[in-house]
Amino acid sequence: MEDALGLSLFEREVRRLKLSPAGEILFRHTRRITTPLESAMAELDMLRGLRTGQVRIATIESVGLSFLPDLIAEFGSRHPRIHMDVAVLPAADVLSRLVAGEVDVGFSFIAAAPPPRIEVALRRDVRIGVLMVPDHPLAAVPNLTIADCLSHPLAVAKPEISIRSVIEPFMARAMMVQPPMVEADSIRMLVELARSGRYASVMTPIGAQGEIASGSLTFRRLEDPGLPANRFALVVSSGGELRYAPAAFYEHAKHFMSTIELPGAL
Repeated sequence: MEDALGLSLFEREVRRLKLSPAGEILFRHTRRITTPLESAMAELDMLRGLRTGQVRIATIESVGLSFLPDLIAEFGSRHPRIHMDVAVLPAADVLSRLVAGEVDVGFSFIAAAPPPRIEVALRRDVRIGVLMVPDHPLAAVPNLTIADCLSHPLAVAKPEISIRSVIEPFMARAMMVQPPMVEADSIRMLVELARSGRYASVMTPIGAQGEIASGSLTFRRLEDPGLPANRFALVVSSGGELRYAPAAFYEHAKHFMSTIELPGAL
């Protein structure tokens, strides 16, 4: 090859060879050509079940309580050698860990405009409403609003859960003084409080699909004018490229999320 190029590719010393400047240039460009091919072959090996890998997932609690276990089980059955690490976090922490490169894929509620360095792969919008037992007095109220709910024992999310910032202005407008209520930093706790029969929980139906489907709880959407939908999304960092196992999980999650039925979905 040196004869063909008319350049020396190695500097020959007494006991070793090292790349010459021309050799370094050729090596650098060769790597640019071969690296994508190596990546492609590695991903094909993974799909054939020959490659192990790891996917680091961050999720809000409500998604972890609803469809994420089925998504993970389906993916795991197709790729049994891939290790999955799941962290259940507040929405803001899901996004910050993505940006920091500490996780590969996230499931989070997001604002209308995603934060910097966050790429939204797929978004699903769901209604905000009230979860309660079927014979709760609020279940029969037409055009249910937050003001209607305030005359009954109520359970709401703490500020660290994203839905609280959405409903807070509507709660403030509906009451002069905040009545006693239960504030919880757990979606599962809000579901269980609704199951008790005493409380109505303000939330989305995400995280309570099983109870709604079985009829043990009912979900009524809130009709307050201007109350936005809550937006949850499959998100990744926009600053890098997913490889191997995370890329396969990402594609699987996009398809799964686009096809599932969600109560309260728009």
